[in-house]
This record gives sequence, C-alpha cells and structure tokens, in this order.
Amino acid sequence: MKQLFRIGACAALILGAVLGTSASAQSPKGPISDGGPEASLSKVFKDIEARRLDSALERVDALLAVYPNFRLAHLIRGDLLLARSRPLTGFGNAPTAPPEKVAELRDEAIARLQAYHARPTKNQVPRYLLQMRPDQKYAIVVDTKKSRLYLYANERGRPRFVADYYITHGKEGAKKSREGDKRTPLGVYHVVSEVPKKKLTDFYGSGAFPINYPNEYDRLLGRAGHGIWLHGVPRDTMSRPPKASDGCVVLANADLQALASRLQLGLTPVIISDEVEWLSLDDWQQERSALQGQIEAWRRDWESGDTERYLQHYAEKFTSDSATRTQWGARKRAIAKGKTWVQVRLDNISMFRDPGQEEMVVVTFDQDYRSNNLKQRDGKRQYWIKEGGKWKILYEGQA
Repeated sequence: MKQLFRIGACAALILGAVLGTSASAQSPKGPISDGGPEASLSKVFKDIEARRLDSALERVDALLAVYPNFRLAHLIRGDLLLARSRPLTGFGNAPTAPPEKVAELRDEAIARLQAYHARPTKNQVPRYLLQMRPDQKYAIVVDTKKSRLYLYANERGRPRFVADYYITHGKEGAKKSREGDKRTPLGVYHVVSEVPKKKLTDFYGSGAFPINYPNEYDRLLGRAGHGIWLHGVPRDTMSRPPKASDGCVVLANADLQALASRLQLGLTPVIISDEVEWLSLDDWQQERSALQGQIEAWRRDWESGDTERYLQHYAEKFTSDSATRTQWGARKRAIAKGKTWVQVRLDNISMFRDPGQEEMVVVTFDQDYRSNNLKQRDGKRQYWIKEGGKWKILYEGQA
C-alpha cells in the first residue's frame, strides 16, 4: 500500500507561505513562453493546494530531472517527503536547513510564482516602449520589484511579448547612484558589448553583456559607478535569490543563452524599472502619437529658419555636452545668420520613456542635416521632459 501523506494543514501552509494567499493559483493572463521552470512549479503548488501530494512529488521529481541544481525544488521536495511522516508547520521544514537560506528560497518562490501569475495580457504593453527603430529587433524591460525580465519583439513598430524570465538584482534594491552601493540602476540603457567567455570567471556563468550605465542623464545628476552587466550564474547554481547581486541583472544560464541569441550590441534597449507600468494599446498609441507630434514640430521649426520658435522647444534647464541653454541659443542665432535654407530629415527614430522619472523620454535618431553651406549626417540622442505641460528638450548630444 502506498504510504499516506499526513496532509492536515500542510498543503495550505506550503502554498500560503510561498504565494501569501489561500486562493487558487490562476492561469497566466498573457501569452505563454515557458523557457523556465515556473509552469511546472505552478502545477506543483496547484497539486499541493488540492492535496494531491503524490502528484506534487512526482512533478517535483520531473522538474529536478530537468533542473537538477534547482535548490527551491529540492526544498519543496523535502517538505513533501516530510509530510509523509508528520504535519508541516511552514515552508522549509528540514531541521538542518539554515533559516537564512530557507528565507532566500521562499523569496525566490514568491517572486517566481507571483510574476508568473501576473503576466500582462496581449493587449497590454510596457509604457516605456513608445517606439523602437526598425532595426531594433527586440527590447528588454526589467521589473526589479517582481524580479522579472520581459523580452519584447518589434512587430512593425508595436512591441510584442516574447518571453519573461526570473532575475536577480541588487542586494540593496534599485535606483543606483554611487559606486559600491549594491543597487541596480533605473533608466533607459543599451547593451553595448559582450565580454568574451575566456575573460570570465565561473561566477558570471555562460556570458556577460555590459550596459551603458551611467548614461548621459545619470552623469548630469552626478550618478557614479560602472560595470553593470546582464550575466549568468556559476555552473553549480541554477538561480540566485531575488536580491543578491552587486547591481547587475543576473539570469539562469539557460535563460541568458536564450536571451543572448536576440541581443544586438549597441542596439538592444534595456529599460530597468522599479515596477513596470502597463498601458492598453489605445493609451500607448495616444502617448506615442503625442510625442511624435512634438518631435515633428521641433524639426519643422528648425527648418523654418525662425530661431526663436525653434528654441522654444528647449527646456529652461537644457544642457548639451558643451553648452547651457543660453550658450546653445547664442550659437544657434549666430549660425542662422549664414543660412538661406535648411532641410532636416530624421530616420530610425526610437522613443523610450524613462521609468525613473515621471515624465521623461529618451529619443534617438539618425539626423540628415542639409543647408546652403553644410551637409551632415550623424546620430543624435535627446532627453525630452514635460515643462509647463509641454514636451521640451532637456539634453541633446551625439548618440
């Protein structure tokens, strides 16, 4: 005869300790791309809640066959085995389990399952992805509060959900401001390079991809630090606790490898938020169109030759790499005196809302400038803010 589990209140205890609720786990709302273990883990907890503990144990064993170094699954398996002999009193009942390690695994379980069951619907997009340039195939959005990384594809200008992954971030949370604060930065960044495997220790796992922290706006605010990467984990580890890095965004090696195949060095945006804000497609289109209109008005006013009208698009605290707003205005007035005509064309425009600021959008484009005495094509980056209810340029420089 099969040995009976002493279920008592153990099912509710395990599930409640992990999910923080006695409600039934709901199916994910959005499109599903299950490259990680959350789908299997979710079914384990559904079995536990329904008191199908034999089935739960079978599922955990199957999960460990695929992910043998998944410490969280080992802990759950231990609880299920203990439930054969005595009622459980909480999550992580092995008498020899270090309390701090159990707490870390509990935090991981909460982060994984809550994020898995709170996926966006197919009619929701991150507010930050206002416009991807045509050659940007994918964009990354990180939610530090949920310990989650979302991957979106560029589908004819509209972001389309592809996959999401559990991540680890800074020990002290988000909003990095100085060297050594063990925080993950918030803002709009890009993957800038790949560190060769031969230069990495096992600590970084299967790869490492630096991002451009600090960006221009970080430097304007005096934020310091360096070496913020997307990277993997040591070979004997599947995942780390939600808050365990020195500021980097850390993924399981298999997840990083899946992500790496989609990264474009110098192009792929990495937008790091403390908590992702979602928009309906209608609201997203409205915000996108409003800013597109302001950018087009700036371009037209530049072409018009009316320097004062052109300068009205610049914020009072505007700065460039080499000029204040007053200096910028004086320079533009002097240049305009030698112009009889100006043509400006903008190509490959991207617009990404900064999650660290209430109203800021990072706009990048290729600028083709022509006039009666100059032809020039270069990459530009602008930071647009709301000033007096209107979009204005806070910063402009080379991209």
